[in-house]
Amino acid sequence: MFRIRSFFKELEPTRQMSEAFRNCIFLALSGGFQDAYTYFTRDGVFANAQTGNVVLMSTNFMTGKWEEGLKYLFPILAFALGVLVADLIQKKFKYSKKIHWRQGILLFEILILFAVGFMPKSMNTIAAVIVSFSCAMQVQTFRKVRGYSYASTMCIGNLRSGTAALSGFIHDRKPEQLRQAMYYFGVIFFFALGAGLGGNLSLSFGMHIIWISCGLLLVSFLMMFKEKIQ
Repeated sequence: MFRIRSFFKELEPTRQMSEAFRNCIFLALSGGFQDAYTYFTRDGVFANAQTGNVVLMSTNFMTGKWEEGLKYLFPILAFALGVLVADLIQKKFKYSKKIHWRQGILLFEILILFAVGFMPKSMNTIAAVIVSFSCAMQVQTFRKVRGYSYASTMCIGNLRSGTAALSGFIHDRKPEQLRQAMYYFGVIFFFALGAGLGGNLSLSFGMHIIWISCGLLLVSFLMMFKEKIQ
């Protein structure tokens, strides 16, 4: 355990806390948790995996199940809107001194996800839309871990980048490539852990369990008061 901790510490020179691997752990846990939550408690809709939503939406539309297809269309549109809103917030508040704009987005995420926990099953579509919006804001806001582009709410890009880095290490034997691969695979691991916890806890406890995701994001929010890591 000490060697693993030392390895990751070595990989993190002074930089913003938002790019620290320790911060990305909580974001990835929350991202996986949210995706499992909407799938298991909100009518089988994905919060992050919009590719899956597109497949299910198109399948239903082509078989004439328009109402069922709309259930997947709305989260897709909400995800796009979340990216747009996060980008506009960054442009407007990038140089704010009262609170970092990334922390502002995290706080907003926490508040709207907390509200989702009160929504009954009759509001499943609205709940899924809100969680998709939240996930999009997160993935647009936190895009780097130790300078490497990554996604905290989905896996396919991380899997591609991690495997490419591993392939580069096998060919070139550069330690930096192995370190890069370990970051990507580490993010995937914690996303999967969050998804596993989210799925099982959602099945056991229902709609209120999204509040655990709020707690994970709150940890990230508090960590970011330490602007730099050493």
